[in-house]
Amino acid sequence: MSEELKQNTQTEEEQYSLNDDRRVKVLSPGALVIKRFFRNRLAVLGLVMLIVMFVFSFIGGFVMPYGQAEQFYTTTYLDKEYVGVVRNEDLRYAVAEGQEFGTIMEAQFLLAYGKGKDSFDWKGESYTIAEEGPDFYSVSKADGTMLAIAYKDIVNAEDGMDEPSFDLKLEALRAYTNGGTEFSAGGTDYTLDAEGNILQGDTAVAYISRFVVAPKENGVVITRDFKERLEEALETDTDEFVYTDADGKESTYTIEYDASAKVWSVQQETATYVYDTYARPSSAHLLGTDNNGMDMLVRLMYGGRVSLVIGFIVVAIETVIGVILGGISGYFGGWIDNLIMRIVDIFYCIPSMPIIIILGAAMDNMRVDPQIRMLYLMLILGFLGWPGIARLVRGQILSLREQEFMTATEACGIRVSRRIFRHLIPNVIPQLIVTCTMGLGSTIITEATLSFLGLGVKFPFASWGNIISDVNNSYVMTTFWYVWIPAGICLLITVLGFNFVGDGLRDAFDPKMKR
Repeated sequence: MSEELKQNTQTEEEQYSLNDDRRVKVLSPGALVIKRFFRNRLAVLGLVMLIVMFVFSFIGGFVMPYGQAEQFYTTTYLDKEYVGVVRNEDLRYAVAEGQEFGTIMEAQFLLAYGKGKDSFDWKGESYTIAEEGPDFYSVSKADGTMLAIAYKDIVNAEDGMDEPSFDLKLEALRAYTNGGTEFSAGGTDYTLDAEGNILQGDTAVAYISRFVVAPKENGVVITRDFKERLEEALETDTDEFVYTDADGKESTYTIEYDASAKVWSVQQETATYVYDTYARPSSAHLLGTDNNGMDMLVRLMYGGRVSLVIGFIVVAIETVIGVILGGISGYFGGWIDNLIMRIVDIFYCIPSMPIIIILGAAMDNMRVDPQIRMLYLMLILGFLGWPGIARLVRGQILSLREQEFMTATEACGIRVSRRIFRHLIPNVIPQLIVTCTMGLGSTIITEATLSFLGLGVKFPFASWGNIISDVNNSYVMTTFWYVWIPAGICLLITVLGFNFVGDGLRDAFDPKMKR
C-alpha cells in the first residue's frame, strides 16, 4: 500500500514539475513578452496612464452634454455712451420761409455783431441787425422784410409734434427773452410758462431750452421727459441718475464732464449678452471656460482625441513608408540599397520645422479649411518622419536575410515580396512596436508645438497645443491658470505614458532581460 502511494506521489510530482523545459513548452514567446512587460512597474503605470487618457478623450466627449465648439453666454452690465450734452453758447440761425441766409451772410453778421454794429452790407444791399432780447437777434432787409433770426435759446418740438415754424420760433423767443407769457404766431395764440413750455391751449407743442442733447447712435429718440430729467441732473451737478422709460425699463445713467470740450458725456448702463469668457470653474463648467466662452473640460476631451488621432496616423504613415523602403533596401542591397539610403540621407538633411512653418503660413494665407488642414498636417509630418524607421528596418533585415530560414524560402521558390513582407518584416515587428510607441510621444509634442505657434490645428477644432496657445500674455497665464495648466498636464501624462510603455516593451522584447 505504501509503495503504491509513493508511486502515485512520484507520478504527480513528475506531472506538475516546473523545470525550465516544461516552462518553455507551456509559455509562448508572446506570453513571455507580456509577462516581462507586466513585471515592469513603470511600464504598467504608463499603460494605466494611457488607458485613463484614452477613456478621458474618446469616451468623455460622448458623456459630456456640451459640444466641442458650443459657446456659452452671460449677461453683463456695461456703461455705453448714450448721448452727448452741451450748453449752447453759440448763435444758431433760423431762416424765414422763402429767404436765403447762407454761410457767407452768417459770417458777415458775426463780423458786424462782434464789432457791435447794427447793420452790414453784402452785394450792394444793406441789412439791419435788431436785438430782440438777450442773446436773440433778428436780421432784416432794408425794406423791413424779416430775413433770419440768431439765437442761443433753442426752440424744440415736443414729442410727437412737428418742427416749429419760423414764425413760432420768432414770437416764442421774443416772449421768452423779454419775460412774456403769451404770444401769437400764424394766427394762433400760445402760452409760455416759466419752464419754457409752449402751450396751444392745454397741449404742449414745443419747449425752449439752452441744452443740446445729441444721441450717439442712429435711430435713438431722446424724449422730452428724459431731457428734463437730464437737465435736472446737470443743474444740480449730479453724477448719476436713474430713469424709467415709457416701457417701464429702469436704467442707470452716469454723467462725465469734459472740461476741455465743454461736453457732458452720458453713459447708459446696459445689459449686454456676451461670451462667457474666462469664467471661473463652477458646477456648470468644472474647469471654467476659455476666451471664446467654450467649456474647457469638453475642449480638453476633444483636444486629446485630436492629438492622439494625429499621433497614431502620423506614426502609421511613417511606419508604412519606412517598412516598405527599408525592407526593399535591406533585402536587395547593392545599388538599390545605396539609392534608398541616399534618399534617407537627403530627408535627414531637410530642415523639417522651417518647412512645416512655411507650409503652415501658406495654408493660413490660402484660408484652408481647418479639417483639410489637419489632414495636410498629418501627411506632412508622416512624410518627413519615415527615414528613422527605414534605417531600423534595413538594419534588421540585413542581419536576417542571411539566416537559414531565408535560404529555405529561396529553395522553395517563394516570390520576393512574400519573403520580405511575410518572413522578414514580422521578425522586425518587436523593434518597430518599441520605436513607434516611443515615437508617438514625440509626434504629439510636435503637433502641440505647431498648434501652440498657430500653425497646426485651427479653431473650431481643439488640440492640447492650441488650447495652451490661449496663454498669449502674462496676465492670462497668472490669472486664468485653469485654461492652460490642465492641457499641459494631459500632454505630460500622455507623453510620459507612451515613454514608459515604450521602455517596458523594449525591455520585454529583449531576451537578455532577467526581470
